[in-house]
Amino acid sequence: MKSVKSISRSIALTSLLAAVATGCGGSGDSGGGTTADGDIVPRFSLAWSEYPSWSVFGVAHETKLIDGAEGKLGPIETKWNVDIVLQEADYDSCITMYGSGQADAACLTNMDALNPSLSLPSVMILPTSTSHGADACLVDESIKEVKDLRGKKVFGLEKTVSEYCFVRNLELLGEKEADHDFSNMDPGAAAVAMQQKQDEVNAIVVWNPFVMETLNKRPDVKVLFDSTSIPNEIIDAVIMSQAALKKPGGRDFACAVIDAFYAVNQRIADPATGDDTLVALGEKFSNLNLESMKTVVQQTKFFTSPDAGKAILSGDALSEIMTKVTDFCVSHEIVARAPSVAFGAGATGDLVFDPSYIDLVAAKNK
Repeated sequence: MKSVKSISRSIALTSLLAAVATGCGGSGDSGGGTTADGDIVPRFSLAWSEYPSWSVFGVAHETKLIDGAEGKLGPIETKWNVDIVLQEADYDSCITMYGSGQADAACLTNMDALNPSLSLPSVMILPTSTSHGADACLVDESIKEVKDLRGKKVFGLEKTVSEYCFVRNLELLGEKEADHDFSNMDPGAAAVAMQQKQDEVNAIVVWNPFVMETLNKRPDVKVLFDSTSIPNEIIDAVIMSQAALKKPGGRDFACAVIDAFYAVNQRIADPATGDDTLVALGEKFSNLNLESMKTVVQQTKFFTSPDAGKAILSGDALSEIMTKVTDFCVSHEIVARAPSVAFGAGATGDLVFDPSYIDLVAAKNK
C-alpha cells in the first residue's frame, strides 16, 4: 500500500525506540508563522509519507493552498490561524515520529494507529482513503483456486495489511489460516521475484504499485483475491494525539489539515485542474503517469468530501471493523494488548474515531 519509498507498511517495525533524525517536534507552541498583522500563530506538525491520499498534503503545499514550511502560512492556514509544518518521511519513520511526540499528527492506517495509541492516546480526525483492490493476492497459472495455495508459500510482508488482507480473505473463502503458509518477504522483493518467475514464487500478496507492475509484466499472472472483498477494513487516515488537540490551536490545526485535504480533492474533481493534480500526486507516488494514477485512485478510493469522511467515522460498520482489526493485531502479536477504541465526539479511549472536526470544516465552508 505504501509507495516504493515507503515500502514496509509495517506495524511490526514500529518500535518507538527507533531514533528519528529529521523534522521538528510537535508543539502547538508559539513558534509558528505570523499573520499579515504580525501575530504569531500556533505551530503543529503533520508527518506524511508518499501514498496516494497522503501525498495530497504535499500537493496542497505545491499548489500553495498551504505552506508546509515552518513559519510560513498559506491561505488555508491563515483561514484557521495555524501554522502547518509538513514532515515528509518514509512510513516507518512517520509512525516513530508520531509515537515519540516528534509530530502532532501523522498519516497512518487504522491498523498502524493501534500501537502508538497504547502510549499516546489518539484520535482519527480524517479518513483519507481505503484500499479497494490496491492490496491483492497475485498467483501464476499453477494456482486455479484458493485451495491450491495449501502447501505453497505465499510471499508478503508479515504483520501488515498484506497479511491481514490474506487472512481475512481466507476466512471469507472458508479456508483455515493454519492450512496456509504466509512467508515473510519485502513486497518489492516479492514482486520482482514473481516478475522474474523465480522458483517457488507462485503466489504473493502485495500493494500498489507492485500489484500494477507485476500484472503489467506478467500477463499470465492473475488476481486471486484482493481488498475489494473487505470494504473499508483498511482505512488510510490522519491520526492526531489527544494532547495536541487540547493545546491552543489544536482544534484549528485539525480543521486546517482536513480543509487542505478536501481542497485538493476539489481540484481533482475539477476538469480544469483534475489531470494536473493527478500528475502531481503521481510524481510523489512512484512517479506514476496520468493513466496509471487514474487506476490508482480507483483502487485506493479517496473519501473526497466531508459527507464521505463522516460516513466512515460515523458508520455502524466501523465498530465491527475495528474489532476485527484489533483482534487480528493481538492474535498476530502486532500489539501487546488491545487498546480501548471509542467512537464519536467526546468519547474516551486510547483511539477515538471522531467526526466532529470534519463537521467544523463543513460548517465553515458553507
